[in-house]
Amino acid sequence: MKVLDKKNFEAEVLQSQGTMLVDFFSETCEPCQALMPSIEEFADKYSEKIPFAKLDTAKARRVAIGQKILGIPVIAIYKDGEKIEELVKDDATPESVEAMIQKYI
Repeated sequence: MKVLDKKNFEAEVLQSQGTMLVDFFSETCEPCQALMPSIEEFADKYSEKIPFAKLDTAKARRVAIGQKILGIPVIAIYKDGEKIEELVKDDATPESVEAMIQKYI
């Protein structure tokens, strides 16, 4: 899973071609930490079909605000640099994340 930050987000996500999953999280967010093992498992399972990346919103606050990330966790799907779907907070369950991945692979 690619680690994003304020320096590489634009090049890696907004200027990329194809579909990508981005996990917006924070080290201090308990729901984020609870979801992370599932996201990493999905990355292992599906990374040949869709690239996975994660961004720590606490370290890249302006990027998060620019992407209209107002609460976390957020699991977002980007296609050709545009956010096309996202799961926010309580909707970001392992089951719903995997269902969303299935739609785009």
